[in-house]
Amino acid sequence: MLKEFYKSLTLKPQGFTMIVAGFLPVFAIIAMFPVVAAIIAHFKDVPGAAIKVPAMVTAPGYAIAVLAPFAGLFVDRFGRRRLLLACTFFYGIVGTAPFLLEDLDAIIASRILLGVCEAGILTIVNTLIADYWDDHGRRNWLMLQGLVGPLFQPGVFFLVAAVAAVRWNGGFLVYLIALPIFVAMYFTLFEPRQEAAPATASGNGIEAEPFPLSSALQVGGLTLFASVLYYVFIVNGSIAWREIGVTDPMAITKATAVPSFFIMAGSVVFRVVSRCSNAVQIATLLGLLGFGLAGIGLSQTVLGMQASLVIQQTGAGMAVPALIAWAQSKFSFVHRGRGMGIWTSAFFLGQAISPLIVGTIAQSAGSMKTAFVTTGLIALGAAVCAVAVSRLAPRPAKLA
Repeated sequence: MLKEFYKSLTLKPQGFTMIVAGFLPVFAIIAMFPVVAAIIAHFKDVPGAAIKVPAMVTAPGYAIAVLAPFAGLFVDRFGRRRLLLACTFFYGIVGTAPFLLEDLDAIIASRILLGVCEAGILTIVNTLIADYWDDHGRRNWLMLQGLVGPLFQPGVFFLVAAVAAVRWNGGFLVYLIALPIFVAMYFTLFEPRQEAAPATASGNGIEAEPFPLSSALQVGGLTLFASVLYYVFIVNGSIAWREIGVTDPMAITKATAVPSFFIMAGSVVFRVVSRCSNAVQIATLLGLLGFGLAGIGLSQTVLGMQASLVIQQTGAGMAVPALIAWAQSKFSFVHRGRGMGIWTSAFFLGQAISPLIVGTIAQSAGSMKTAFVTTGLIALGAAVCAVAVSRLAPRPAKLA
């Protein structure tokens, strides 16, 4: 079975390069978490360092949310390959710059520039996945991307911790990994051939295909909604653990370790469900997230939390590939860069506002666990709506 699956993959050098490149934007944030305390300690004499350093870590995400749609516009106008090469090269340079800097504000500025590069990388990688492969190939490569990404994370934490032990800002050297990825891109990627753009008749003659604004609003709205749900546990999970009496960080890590592997199972669930309609795929991921979040909120024991977390992590693992595959299907070649830019912006905007929304719910409800139940029920309601849409949608007529 695995041999048949591997044979079904086409453009393998391009595919594996896309998988590694797609990890770079995530890498930019997770690479910093093991060294936040060391950076705060180094800048202990700087006013507001305890606030500025965490802001430095998340700064690229805000830049992505703001700039990704503009990156998509440039992609559609000037092409994919050259812009991706430029973004990846400067990702390595700008990401490593803090190793040579001693001013915290200058480091924050470099992180914002890193976000500019990430906006381009993530938008173009998702655009190229749709350009290079048909629907079947996209599903295969998106599944592999979802499987490989989580496997990289432990290695990143170990590498960052090792170099940071030598020097407080040594962790920034890991961003040099972008340079060999740049070399791989240079030799494997090619500029996809533009499809013949459909033309539409108008009173003045023939016009180019208009931008599908309705599809863009659908993609942006649903991605933002799903992203808010996606980050509920990532941001607030430790608070939920504390509310059932698990307060030691190491104990929380141990209790979460096994369920966290199910994020990879979510990628496999996506590949299985991807044979169904987009509405069914969206309903499945929202249902898994909903049951998992509500279960976490209702659990009173460690075992109950772990069981619910397994469901939540499976939904989280399915979320990104399912949302990307759905968004890719909404845009033709000529508008795909802008479409994926909107998807990228919405997903990272969800990352930014999820803590605010969940925190407000928790404050009003009196506990974080109640906020988990509330967001879980909202997700389940949305899943029911998606199922209704799938049943009401007209089915294609059978050919005689």
